[in-house]
Amino acid sequence: MNDLSESESRKLLRRLQDTLATPTKGQERLDRITHLIADSMRSQVCSIYLFRDAETLELCATEGLNPEAVHKTRLRLGEGLVGRVARTARPVNTGNAPSVKGFRYMPETGEEIYSSFLGVPIQRVGEKLGVLVVQSKEAREFSEDEVYGLEVVAMVLAEMTELGAFLGEGEALTRAHHTYPVMIRGASGQEGAAKGRVWLHEPRVVITNPVGEDPERELERLHEAMSALRESVDRMLAEVVVGDGDHLQVLETYKMFAHSRGWLRRMEEDIARGLSAEAAVEKEQSSARARLEQVPDPYLRDRLHDLDDLSHRLLRLLTGQGRDTGAEMPEDPVLVARNIGPAELLEYGRQLKGVVLEEGSVGSHAAIVARALAIPLVIHAERVTTEALNGDPILVDGDQGIVHLRPDDSVATAFGEKIAMQAEAQSRYASLRDLPAQARCGTRIKLTMNAGLMADLPSLASSGAEGVGLFRTELQFLVRSHVPRRAELAAIYKRVMDAAEGRRVVFRTLDIGSDKVLPYMKPQDEPNPAMGWRAIRLGLDRPGVLKMQMQALVRAAQGRPLALMFPFIATAGEFDRAREMFDKVIAREQALGHPAPSGIEVGAMLETPSLAFAPLSFFRAADFISIGGNDLKQFFFAADRENERVRRRYDTLDGSFLRLIRQIVERCDEAGTPLSYCGEDAGRPLEALTFAALGVRALSMRPASIGPVKHLLRRVHLGDLSDEIQAAMDRGVENLRPVVLGCLSHD
Repeated sequence: MNDLSESESRKLLRRLQDTLATPTKGQERLDRITHLIADSMRSQVCSIYLFRDAETLELCATEGLNPEAVHKTRLRLGEGLVGRVARTARPVNTGNAPSVKGFRYMPETGEEIYSSFLGVPIQRVGEKLGVLVVQSKEAREFSEDEVYGLEVVAMVLAEMTELGAFLGEGEALTRAHHTYPVMIRGASGQEGAAKGRVWLHEPRVVITNPVGEDPERELERLHEAMSALRESVDRMLAEVVVGDGDHLQVLETYKMFAHSRGWLRRMEEDIARGLSAEAAVEKEQSSARARLEQVPDPYLRDRLHDLDDLSHRLLRLLTGQGRDTGAEMPEDPVLVARNIGPAELLEYGRQLKGVVLEEGSVGSHAAIVARALAIPLVIHAERVTTEALNGDPILVDGDQGIVHLRPDDSVATAFGEKIAMQAEAQSRYASLRDLPAQARCGTRIKLTMNAGLMADLPSLASSGAEGVGLFRTELQFLVRSHVPRRAELAAIYKRVMDAAEGRRVVFRTLDIGSDKVLPYMKPQDEPNPAMGWRAIRLGLDRPGVLKMQMQALVRAAQGRPLALMFPFIATAGEFDRAREMFDKVIAREQALGHPAPSGIEVGAMLETPSLAFAPLSFFRAADFISIGGNDLKQFFFAADRENERVRRRYDTLDGSFLRLIRQIVERCDEAGTPLSYCGEDAGRPLEALTFAALGVRALSMRPASIGPVKHLLRRVHLGDLSDEIQAAMDRGVENLRPVVLGCLSHD
C-alpha cells in the first residue's frame, strides 16, 4: 500500500515546514519539496506546475521527470491532464494516463514510462496558483486517502506560494503574486475615470501558519471559533425584526451551514492530516469556491456564497484579523469588493474615487448609489478581490468597464492624460454654468439633474442644473433594514425641497421590484423580473406604502408646489388609478389640517412602448411626461440591459427608436403636455442633441453631464439638424449617428 496515512501526512507537512523555513533560494526549495513528496508517497515522480500568467502553466520543479524540461515545458489552461486540473480545479486520478481523453504527450519530460497520474489543484480561495502532480510506473489509481493527502499538501503549497516562498531570481520562477500589472475587463456600471489606491471592503486574511504543530490544540481552536460563530449567527437571528423575511432567510441559511456536521467534520479531518485550523477552514473554502464555479443554478451559487461568507467570519475569528486591520484608508481610495450593499456604500460616501465589484449589475443597489454619488463603477471584474491588495495603485475606466491593477508606466501615463483632459473639459464647462442651454437658432433646452440622495443636492447649483428632473425615492427604502416611517420620509423630502431653493423637484414614487428588491421585502421568483411585478404595479396592488409616500410628500411641501411622477405606467388606466389615489390623499391631508400644495403636477414616466400608443386623453390628463429611456430602450429592442451580450447591441440613434421618440413628441405637442427625456442617454451629448432636434425640450441627467451637453447644444442650429435628421429618416437610413456627426462637422 502506498496510502498516505494521517500520521504520514503530518510527518510530510512537518518536513515541508522545515524545508520552507530553511534559508534557501526559491528553486532549491521547490526541488527539495518535490523530492519530499515523491519519497513520502513512494511514487517515482512529483512535479509542481505554477502559473506563468492567467492562461499558461510552467513546469517549475520535478523529481523523476527530465530536469532539463524544468522552465521549458509549458501548457495552456485546459491543455493535457495538468491543464484540465487547473481549469476545473478538480483532481484527475487515473491508472492509465495516455488513454485518458485530452492527454498530451510531452516528449521532453520523459514521462512516457509512467502510467499512473494524480494531479490536484494548488489553489487559495478561488485563486488558481498551479497544479501538484505525482506519477508512478505501476498502472493503478491512487487511493482516496492518497488523493486527500495530496490535496492537504497542495493547500500548504498554496499558502507558501502566496507568502512568496518560491520566488526566484529574474525569470527563473513564477513572479511574486500581487506585484505585476493586471488588466481586468469587466462591465461599465457607472461612467467616469478614476485613479487611486485599492481599499478592500473585506481585507484578505493572511495565514502564516498553514501547518499545525499540535492537532489537539488546533481542533480545540477550531471548536472555540465555531462556537463563537454559531453564537453570533444566533444573535443576529434573534435581532431580526418581524417582516425582515429575506434577511431572515439568509440568516437561517447561515445557521444551517454553521451547524453543519459535514463542514466541521471535513475541517477536523484536515487538521488530523496536519493543517492548522486556519488552513483547514481555507482548504474547505477553496473547495467550495471551486464547486461554485461549476454550478449553473443561481440559487445554489448563492448558498455557496453564504458558505464562503461564513468561512471569512470563521477565519477572522481564528486569526483575529477583522475588517479593521489598522491600515489607514488612502487619500484617494478605490473601493474593491465582491459585492456591497447600498447602506455600506453610502457609509463610505463621496470620499471614494471609484468602486470595483466582482459581481453587481447595472441596475443593482450598489450601481444606483454609485450613480447617485457620481463615482465610476466597474462590475463583473472577475477575481479582482483575489488580485488586489490594500494600497495597490489602481485605474478605473468606468466608460469601458476596465480596471488596471498596478499599471505599468505607459498605461498610467496614458490614463493620467485621459483624466487630465476630462478635468480640463470640466473646467471649460464650468464657465457655462450660468448660461442657458440655448442653441444657435434660439431654441432653449431645459437641463435638469437626476438625484436620489441629500448628498446630490449641492450639485444642483454647481452643475448649472435648472432643477431636479428625477428624484429617485427608492434609495431611502433600499438603505434601511425596515420600512421607513412616514415622518422620516416627510423630513427627508422637506430637506430636499429646502435644498432646491425654489427650483422644481420631480419626485418619482417608489420604483422597487425587478432588480431593486428591498432588504425587508420577500423577493418574487419571477423568470423576467424587469417585466414583472414592480414599480406602479406593486404600488397599486399593495397601496399602503404608496399612500404613505404620497402623504409624506404633501406634508413635506408645506404649501409649496409639488411635482410627482408615477414610474412604469403601461396603460392609461394605471395612471388614472394612481392619480385618483393621490387626489384622495390630498383631500384627507387637508381634512387633517395639513395645507395642500400651492401647485400640483402629476406626471407619468413613459418606459413601456404601450404607453406611446395610449389614447390622446391620457396625454391630456398627465401634467407632464418623462421618457424613461433606459427601460424604454430595452423593451423596444427586446434587449435586457442586465445582459452584457445584448445591452450594447442596439444604438439609441437607430432610426426606428428615434421614430418612436418623434411620435411621443408629436403626441405631447398635440396634447400640450410638457415632455422630458430622462436616462443615461440624456447625458450623452450626441444623443441629447438628437433628442432636442426631434423636439424634446427638457433633459434630465447626472450632474457631471450637464456641462458637456450644454456645450454642444450652444454650438448647433437645432432647426438645421432637425431637417437633416428628418430627411435621413424619410430616406430610410437605419442608423442616424453618422448623419448627426456629419452635421456637427459642418458647424
